Amino acid sequence: MARKIIISKHENNTHWSIHVIDGFGQEHHLGYTNNLDKLYVSSEIEDEAMDIWSNEVQKEEDLLSKAIENCVEIDKKAGIEPNLD
Repeated sequence: MARKIIISKHENNTHWSIHVIDGFGQEHHLGYTNNLDKLYVSSEIEDEAMDIWSNEVQKEEDLLSKAIENCVEIDKKAGIEPNLD
């Protein structure tokens, strides 16, 4: 999977959200900023992204979440409304 830096801003929002995608497709949120001048983008964000990419490790699968997801799918197939409460 390709490594990426994603800088996005929701409509009518004053701050930018910064995310880094590592080689395993895992998303890392670096934070928010309202200052996107060229120096900031090219140095601080890139430095943090390089740190993430140089130390990337694939996270282990969360077995509990997977089990809950499977139970919800079984309920849906049986016509039962899933309830996680």
